Amino acid sequence: MNKDIQSYIDSQSATDKEICNTLAAEINRNLNEAESKIWHKHPVWFIDGNPIVGYSKLKAGIRLMFWSGADFEEAELKINTGKFKDASITYTAVEQINTDDLARWMEKSKKIQWDYKNIVKRKGVLLRLTP
Repeated sequence: MNKDIQSYIDSQSATDKEICNTLAAEINRNLNEAESKIWHKHPVWFIDGNPIVGYSKLKAGIRLMFWSGADFEEAELKINTGKFKDASITYTAVEQINTDDLARWMEKSKKIQWDYKNIVKRKGVLLRLTP
């Protein structure tokens, strides 16, 4: 486990810590080729420098976000409005986490990616990457 991510997890309440530990373990297991770090104060996993998945503490719970999740066609993931392609789900208890869903979403995250890494170079324009 990335030590900075572990520090982030350790700073959470008991319930949120349990959720974060489960999410980190599942992400690390399913995206073992990904680089992980704290990015904009939150744990994020990257493939080839492109952000794939991360989570953050909100008032409503722990929000798991997939940067390209809007194209996953998954009813459980809430698509955010705007010009980005992210989608997310919020957890308030570890029992809500379905590891089969997580594994499926992470498999899709390897195949369905938008190029966030170069969004600044392209002045806000997102292009779809092909694996």
